[in-house]
Amino acid sequence: MGREEDSEWVRRARGGDRDAFAALVRGHHARILRLCLSMLRDPADAEDAAQEVFLKAYKSLDRFAGDCAFSTWLHRIAANQCLDLLRKASRRRTESLDAEEDPSPEPGASLEAADLAARALAGLPEDYRLILVLRETQGLSYLELAETLECSLDSVKARLRRARAALKDAARHFHGRENV
Repeated sequence: MGREEDSEWVRRARGGDRDAFAALVRGHHARILRLCLSMLRDPADAEDAAQEVFLKAYKSLDRFAGDCAFSTWLHRIAANQCLDLLRKASRRRTESLDAEEDPSPEPGASLEAADLAARALAGLPEDYRLILVLRETQGLSYLELAETLECSLDSVKARLRRARAALKDAARHFHGRENV
């Protein structure tokens, strides 16, 4: 969905056209769901979060100023929703040794690599995980990242550099090699 098309759907949705908002949901649901899944790592939680994102967007559609792309605005809502859920979960979480055990990985080099990447990413602080997911899996540009995270381009570059370094360190920890 393009920015101009989104603008028309937003205009119509603000006028009370529910079908227009449904079109926005259809056009953006897959990306928002992928973002939520990347952040929350649980399909049911991700689906619930994505649904909440669109509910919040619908309720606050009149506050969408249009100074950024609608997709950027949705990403910002989704990122905040996921971070809120992660913070709540970390306050409720009780640590146990059983919870720390991972199931044995399935055979195959690509599955092992995917498992390694997922485990390394999961171990990162929320803000590092968020910026990496938005950039590497969602494909947001640096400018879109700055708008979504409400920070400067220099801050985006610095955060990405630190997040990538932390991911590399985490991968070394899981893989046990220096040449990761």
